[in-house]
Amino acid sequence: MLAAIETDWRTAGLSEQRVAMLTYAVKLTEAPGEMVRADVDALREAGFSDRDILDIAEITAYYAYANRIADGLGVESEPWIPDD
Repeated sequence: MLAAIETDWRTAGLSEQRVAMLTYAVKLTEAPGEMVRADVDALREAGFSDRDILDIAEITAYYAYANRIADGLGVESEPWIPDD
């Protein structure tokens, strides 16, 4: 399963709920200015509560923030992290 997720999480056989969560997180990361109410509604339709959605948004935003701080300061990646 891990190899399938690393290859392409969209086709890895994840639950519809996990695919919805990851679709939201990728869009928020790559195109935050394009987020619309329908993106949140898709999470609700997948069964996430408002608290779950807040957690997903906060965690996604935190990782974007932390990565930008590290990149901005020239922090080197850990040796175990692949350079993709």
